[in-house]
Amino acid sequence: MDFRILVVDDDVQIRRVLRATLSAARYEVDTASNGEEALEMMKDRQYHLVLLDLSMPGVDGLELCRTLRSISEAEIIIISVRSIEKDIIAGLDAGADDYVTKPFRMPELLARIRSALRRSVASLESGPHKLTLEGVEIDFRDRHVTVNGKDVRLTPKEFEVLHYLANHPDKPVPHREILSAVWGPEHSEHHEYLRAFIKQLRKKIEPEPARPKFLLTEPWVGYKLRLG
Repeated sequence: MDFRILVVDDDVQIRRVLRATLSAARYEVDTASNGEEALEMMKDRQYHLVLLDLSMPGVDGLELCRTLRSISEAEIIIISVRSIEKDIIAGLDAGADDYVTKPFRMPELLARIRSALRRSVASLESGPHKLTLEGVEIDFRDRHVTVNGKDVRLTPKEFEVLHYLANHPDKPVPHREILSAVWGPEHSEHHEYLRAFIKQLRKKIEPEPARPKFLLTEPWVGYKLRLG
C-alpha cells in the first residue's frame, strides 16, 4: 500500500528535509506552507497522515488541526517547538493522534509515522464490532456512533481507545497497557495522552461527563469500560 503524507510547516527548510527523507522512505509526499494551502490540498487529495506544525501564519495550528480532524480520517502528528504538557494536551484535544517536539531525531519521527500508519490499517479488526450502552450505539467496523439517536463523530484514536477498552469489558485496564496498544510501547509512560482522549470521549458519549457512567477511572491503575 502506498501511503500519502502531507507536511504542513511554514519553515521551507523543514519542508525540504521532510520531503526528501519521507520520499526516500518511499512515501508519497506533498507539502503546504500554511493552513489555507493545506485545506485546499485536502480538497483534491486524500492523505493517510498529516505532519502539522502549530506555529504558522494565518490559520492557527490548533484551529487547523480541529478542521482537518472534522473532514479527514488521516492520522495527524503534530510537530512543534511547544513542549510543555498543557500544549501537548491542547494538541491532542484538538484531534491530533501524536505529538513530537522540535528539535526531533529523524529516526524517531519515522518510527512514529510507521507506527501510526500500521495501526491505522490494523486497528478495529479484532474484538467486538458493535457496542450498545445506555442511549449509545457504536459500530466499530463502520466507525459510526449515535448518542440518543444523534450522530457523534469520534476521531480514529478515540475509536481505538474505546475499542481496546471494549475488548476488556468491566475490567480495569492499566494506563501502560492502553497506551502501548493504541500508540505503541514508546508511549507507555505518556499518561497525559490517555487523559486527553478519555476526557474527549466522555464529552461525546457520557450523559454527564463530570460524573461518568461508562468510562470509569480506576485510581492508580487505569480505566474501565462499564457495560452493566
